[in-house]
Amino acid sequence: MAKKGETTEMTVREAGRKGGRVVRDKYGPAFYSEIGRKGGQAVAQSKSPEFYSTIGKKGGEAVRAKHGSSFYAEIGKKGGQAVKAKHGPEYYSRIGKKGGEAVKRSKSQTSA
Repeated sequence: MAKKGETTEMTVREAGRKGGRVVRDKYGPAFYSEIGRKGGQAVAQSKSPEFYSTIGKKGGEAVRAKHGSSFYAEIGKKGGQAVKAKHGPEYYSRIGKKGGEAVKRSKSQTSA
């Protein structure tokens, strides 16, 4: 332990962690959600939809390279099971019918 008056070296990582804890304790976890939302809105105003498409593709490619193509099937299955547990099995029937109605409407509007 450092004696009074002595300085101890601190890494950048340690300093960042210490500062992050101070901010968390002072403002609470909701603060991070709010500044993240504001930052996202600022980026959205300055970037095009193509920007988001490009970074989404890069992210997807990185995930595929790291975990393999079968990873998507696994997480899709887990997500489907979570939705089924939350909303019940009839949920898929309901949303399937809504999707079919939307297709019917769009076809009838284009043929009119």
